[in-house]
Amino acid sequence: MSQNALVIGAGIVGLAIARALSIKGWKVKVIERTEKAVGASIRNFGMVWPIGQPEGILYERALKSRSIWKEIADKTGIWYDPCGSIHLAYEEDEWAVLQELEQLFSKQGRPVNLLNKAEILHDFNHINHQNLIGGLYSGTEMIVEAREAIANIPKYLEEFLNVQFIWGKTVTSVETGKVYIGNEIIESDLICVCSGADLETLYPEYFSEKPITKCKLKMMRFEAPGINQRIGAAICGGLSLIHYDSFKVSASLQALKKRYETELWEYIKWGIHVMVSQNGDNALTVGDTHEYGKTFDPFDKSYLNQLVFSYLKKFALCDQWKLSQTWNGIYSKMTNGQTELVCNPEPGVIIINGLGGAGMTLSFGLAQEVVDQM
Repeated sequence: MSQNALVIGAGIVGLAIARALSIKGWKVKVIERTEKAVGASIRNFGMVWPIGQPEGILYERALKSRSIWKEIADKTGIWYDPCGSIHLAYEEDEWAVLQELEQLFSKQGRPVNLLNKAEILHDFNHINHQNLIGGLYSGTEMIVEAREAIANIPKYLEEFLNVQFIWGKTVTSVETGKVYIGNEIIESDLICVCSGADLETLYPEYFSEKPITKCKLKMMRFEAPGINQRIGAAICGGLSLIHYDSFKVSASLQALKKRYETELWEYIKWGIHVMVSQNGDNALTVGDTHEYGKTFDPFDKSYLNQLVFSYLKKFALCDQWKLSQTWNGIYSKMTNGQTELVCNPEPGVIIINGLGGAGMTLSFGLAQEVVDQM
């Protein structure tokens, strides 16, 4: 007889846990307090991003997640583009880092290669040619339209894995074997709390003792008028080189970071690095910024978007792009260097949280690991 599992939260972590549990034979229900997922899982680039993960378990987890994304998308018709990524260099110190990374990543077996200016301008669109030196292309990255994908994965889980969803119900408390929705009680053998940045609702005292905080990011979406061109890959400027842990293997990175701290101090202050992804309708998603804390000013700072767009112009021909949307998202992040929080606040209850900005990249792989280890 199969055991019952209840997952709280229908963001990417909750969906991934629901999938992994169902495959293992659990009878799964997912409870989401809103009528559809509206949190950080739909407010991102839609990037599945192995290039940013360091060698070892995290890189393998990212590749596993990527394969699961493709499996689900192929079964459901969710749009995706396995376009890869390119990091561009416009200064010699950026180029030095990319050359080191190409050698190191190639030894690790990653599908990367250096491209010169002519090759980049031939293969990719909307690239600023002025002062361009070269770039590092990686073939592992994949883009989904997060808004569409997160809305359609529940349909996949219902149809193929018999997962049940309860929408528009707020879990107010949890204890071993029981979930409370106001006066209503649902019993379950296992309860998985995947509530993302909603740290205050369930186990607030427990979360207050953990090294976890929140991050607010700001994003923009543009339309490129008069064209139906694909940009060819997810595109990143030099600031992204100091953002991802995988790039720390470069001996030249510290010197590059010191220059940025002097010349681009305001970008460092607000955690800005600039990337572009493109969805199936050719809309271009651009970001982002990083503000950390437990409580955020509800009023977005427009000049942060101005900083992002100013830097975007260094590597993208974007003057004619038309701004169509702006928004912010909030996710939870560990403060002690760990990449996730997986813990048991009481018997029969598991918290899975704190994936930072890597939820789209790591959730499916992490979920499978967590369930396999039960």
